[in-house]
Amino acid sequence: MNWNQIEGNWERFKGKAQQQWGKLTDDDLSVIKGNRRELAGRIQERYGKGQEEAEREIDDWLSRN
Repeated sequence: MNWNQIEGNWERFKGKAQQQWGKLTDDDLSVIKGNRRELAGRIQERYGKGQEEAEREIDDWLSRN
């Protein structure tokens, strides 16, 4: 799966994203709207992770979905 599919079907995937990153709020997920950069930024903010680590987590999540 590629990110364009996630972005185009964000309503379907945002529940899966919240399962993966439980600290993301409904408001976070609404603001993200499938934007990968926004997702990475919110992961960094909520979990105190660096950009590379957040991107790696997104890549791992993407490969499982």
